[in-house]
Parts: sequence; structure tokens; C-alpha cells
Amino acid sequence: QVQLVESGGGLVQAGGSLRLSCAASGRTFSSYVMGWFRQAPGKEREFVAAINRSGGSTYYTNSVKGRFTISRDNAKNTVYLQMDSLKPSDTSVYYCAADRNGGSIVTMRVAYDYWGQGTQVTVSS
Repeated sequence: QVQLVESGGGLVQAGGSLRLSCAASGRTFSSYVMGWFRQAPGKEREFVAAINRSGGSTYYTNSVKGRFTISRDNAKNTVYLQMDSLKPSDTSVYYCAADRNGGSIVTMRVAYDYWGQGTQVTVSS
């Protein structure tokens, strides 16, 4: 069992930046593919970014490419999402998730086994 705790959300003006963190419990963090998802009111939860076990491979949804950066520190059991050039359309609750299969990066929500409680990101215009 893995527990994930997100932090770093908040209110920011359009064009600003935030860095989200997700701290994981347990000693098997480095064996998981980690992902970030987001969910806006009235919408389905959608994939944002993911990173493989070593951190050497990443994948992003098109709408955040060039603006968001996912990274991980396996020594600290933490995954990050650096969000720059934020837009009002980025307003959502952001969730981190862990895929215990640990193989290739996947974008489907159902592939992820563990989820955090979410952190609110609000971007004002």
C-alpha cells in the first residue's frame, strides 16, 4: 500500500507559476511509474503528465507541453509538477497517482493503482 500526499496548490495569476509536490510513503517508490491528473468542476479526470521509474522518460498531454515539467526524486520519495505560464484553463484539482506495474508510461486513469487526495490550483485571469 502506498499513500500519496500532494501539496503546493494555490491561487495564482495567469502567466504565473506553481510547483506541486507529491510525497509517497513506503520503500518501493522507485518501482512505480508516477503520474499527475487533474479534474475541473463538471469534467472527467484527465491525464496531465507521467514519468517513468528512473525519471529518464516523461510524457505530457498536448495542452501542457512546453509549460509543465514533471520530475522525481527517488531518494526523497517525491514527484513534482512544475507549472509555468499558467492559464485560467489550468484551474483544477490536481492529483498524483502511482502505477505499481512500473513498466511503460501509461495515460489511462484506470492503470493507476494509488491516488492522492488532490490539491486545488486556481488561475485567475
